[in-house]
Amino acid sequence: MSNPSEPGSSEPEQSTPFFNIQRLYLKDLSFEQPNSPEIFLESETPLIDVEVNVDCDRLAQNIFEIVLTLTMMARIKEKVAFLIEAKQAGIFDIRNMPKERVEQLLGIACPTIIFPYLRANIADILTRAGFPPVHLTEINFQALYEQRVAQAAQSSQRDGADANGAEKSDTGIRIRT
Repeated sequence: MSNPSEPGSSEPEQSTPFFNIQRLYLKDLSFEQPNSPEIFLESETPLIDVEVNVDCDRLAQNIFEIVLTLTMMARIKEKVAFLIEAKQAGIFDIRNMPKERVEQLLGIACPTIIFPYLRANIADILTRAGFPPVHLTEINFQALYEQRVAQAAQSSQRDGADANGAEKSDTGIRIRT
């Protein structure tokens, strides 16, 4: 049996901060192209709307699932060329850190780790569906996190409880238990 304080041990020491990626995976993917094949005859460049959200679920005391949810819709004229809804997720083990640091990891580091996988899956599915790939630009999860912190501070002044039973902190990160 290994001693957690020995070098090379797989178990973190009780007081040593610990962060580990347990798994990254594609949780859900939906692709629709309701106006095919006619849409392929259009010569205009589609207008593309993209929305990305970050959700967090506590799976165990120190185990968290972070899910990036992307919705992308492309329109040519008034017709929908395609609609993608995708969820890329990761399971992370975070121990021996203050609550504020854990929330920063969940809101910034974890989504930053997951996003390249989501971006690659989106480009791949579009290519396989006959469209040119859309290469999503990098997202500044630090800035989004800071926005959520500011919004959470404002909303916590207005109402004190979360209707979904989620643990809500001053950072705006919702950790569903």
